[in-house]
Amino acid sequence: MGAPGAGKGTVASTLKETFGMVHLSSGDIFRAVKASGSELGQELARYMDAGQLVPDELVVKMMANAIAENDESKGLMLDGFPRTVPQAEALDAQLDAGNTPLDAVVVLNVDDEAVVERITGRRRCPQCGKGFHVKFMPSARGEFCDECEGDVLLEQRDDDTEATVRERLKAYYDQTEPVIGYYRNAGRQMIDVDGNKSPSDVADNLINQIRSAGLS
Repeated sequence: MGAPGAGKGTVASTLKETFGMVHLSSGDIFRAVKASGSELGQELARYMDAGQLVPDELVVKMMANAIAENDESKGLMLDGFPRTVPQAEALDAQLDAGNTPLDAVVVLNVDDEAVVERITGRRRCPQCGKGFHVKFMPSARGEFCDECEGDVLLEQRDDDTEATVRERLKAYYDQTEPVIGYYRNAGRQMIDVDGNKSPSDVADNLINQIRSAGLS
């Protein structure tokens, strides 16, 4: 868990490589369900296409299906779920019923200004899809893609502006941060990581904590 831009996807990839866990990303699952054309996918599409929040009941249903369809013996890693306290309560009920309780909650702590810098600095080549960052991973050709021939200008996503990022941070603090409090109050094992450091340092710290806790 962590704010947008905290590095959850990057860390998840490292954990998947290191421990062989199954990575269940809510965003990937949403897109797959929507594209399936199933009854559930059509219901999801109605909300997403209208720009509306997907109800907790529908989110939980999709994630419950994904959890049930995967082999938990390999270790399941949830990324982007739960986002609200009702979702966390529903997840607990499902896992308890299946006798597969949550082992730990990983929290990536990142300063707001670092989040803004990370997200607003992201750039992407519209032609080849290569990603860049104006500060952390700049193109050798400045505003132009260094993979493509010719003058292909890098683009910034419409929702990567500072105003939008700060709105996303507000939504995170209003809706998702209380989930972390819910787990702390429930006595869950919490693994807190300083997400302000480099991706390699963050990953090393987290891997060491997981091994020290006997979770690997």
